[in-house]
Amino acid sequence: MRKEQTKKLAVLSMLCALAYIIVAFVRIPAILFLKYEPKDVVITIGGFLYGPLASFAMSVVVSFIEMVTISDTGWIGFAMNVLSTCGFACTAAFIYKKNHTLFGAVIGLIVGALTMTALMVLWNYALTPIYMKTPRSQVATMLLPVFLPFNLVKGGLNAAITALLYRPLVQSLRRAGLFPQSQRISKHSSRQTLVFYIVAALVLAAGIAMILWFNLK
Repeated sequence: MRKEQTKKLAVLSMLCALAYIIVAFVRIPAILFLKYEPKDVVITIGGFLYGPLASFAMSVVVSFIEMVTISDTGWIGFAMNVLSTCGFACTAAFIYKKNHTLFGAVIGLIVGALTMTALMVLWNYALTPIYMKTPRSQVATMLLPVFLPFNLVKGGLNAAITALLYRPLVQSLRRAGLFPQSQRISKHSSRQTLVFYIVAALVLAAGIAMILWFNLK
């Protein structure tokens, strides 16, 4: 039991380190001052492996380290990062834990993306005027053309990348002896798997195209 807990802690620590590296070095300009960084993918994978509480803990740890090292938004930025990541990762991980199937993963990722989008639109309307000292009326005009599409694209990219990376990562962790062989993904047909990966790849391509379009506008 203690050995399994040590392995779990080691995997979560590696995922936290990877998520922080992504935050520090992989920030892709999207719309105006908004940037996409795929740390939520890593945190969601942690949640798929060990449950929504793992996603929450990783989100808090990574966001706190980001706040004290590279961020200039202080506690407000910390709270926003935790809320955004948990909206996606914890929601997806919770649904996947309840329905540990390919279908459960798909529904979890979709609901997670929509939950994160709704939370971030509300956050930007309520708090962006305060910490950016911008009139609320001006922020309101940005909700539909800026914040809504950005977060939908972000959620779509997070979902697609998670879908493409999760199973290969689990297999790698099992080969390394870091994840129990008994915790298996439910069986599903090769046709279902193929469709799943094709759709994920198409969503990823569409998200990348949208990011490029945002930057060319």
